[in-house]
Amino acid sequence: MDANFWLTQLFNGLSYGALLFLLGAGLSLIFGVMRIVNLAHGSYFLLGGYVAISVIKFTGSWLLAIPVAASVVALLGLLMERLFLRQIGFDALRQVLLTVGFAFLFQQAALDIWGGENMDIKPPDFVSGTLVTSGLHLPIYRIFMIGIAAVIGIALWLAMEKTRMGAAVRATVDDAEMARGVGIDTSRISMFIFGLGAFLAATGGVIGGAFLGIYPGLDFQILPLAFAVVIIGGMGSLGGAAVGALVVGLADNLDKALFPEISYFTLYAPMALILAWKPTGLFGRE
Repeated sequence: MDANFWLTQLFNGLSYGALLFLLGAGLSLIFGVMRIVNLAHGSYFLLGGYVAISVIKFTGSWLLAIPVAASVVALLGLLMERLFLRQIGFDALRQVLLTVGFAFLFQQAALDIWGGENMDIKPPDFVSGTLVTSGLHLPIYRIFMIGIAAVIGIALWLAMEKTRMGAAVRATVDDAEMARGVGIDTSRISMFIFGLGAFLAATGGVIGGAFLGIYPGLDFQILPLAFAVVIIGGMGSLGGAAVGALVVGLADNLDKALFPEISYFTLYAPMALILAWKPTGLFGRE
């Protein structure tokens, strides 16, 4: 195996990690702020892709599909949080049962509306093609994915670290009861974070649909990877989500290239060790 093989695999892992960051960052914040085990998070990813396909079909605009699909799914997430999750409180078992129920409902709805065929989201020409440098063939779309994840990550970091809303979110992650005691509306913070998590997951679904495809079952296929990102990085930490996504993306890509027969073991075994050693994740707060 030459150097180009390793560089290509590292690039592919980095681009996949960029996609997982969009999915995992929102889930991490939802865990950190609301303590909700949302097993329907993968459904937001799937629905984002399907809604984008419909937007592209009727408008012909891929760029328009990203904000429209993300906003529609974010609204769906807000309704789910306001009307259902808010009513059951912090009972983890009820959260699991309710969100997995919604996951199956969303999957069936997607099957009824869009059918069971595999679909692809074709990106525009300006992000298509291949960049050739030093003997490496790098798909421009994957470079675009890395750039989008970096821009969104920086924007989220600035919002969390430099704004009053971000300070309120961080206070809620650290100690929700204390945050309420000093006058922070944790209910509004929770609603905002849940909507943001759905928005980011749907954005990932639109962008990821161009090379993963969109098909029934993708939601449950991508969900374990999102949880791996959160478990490794830590609840409520954007930096942890970035590191976790990078680790999972690289591990998943290298494992499938080098050890395809045991790729799931080599991916999830380290995650289990991290969970046993530090249950809050590498960057999670105690």
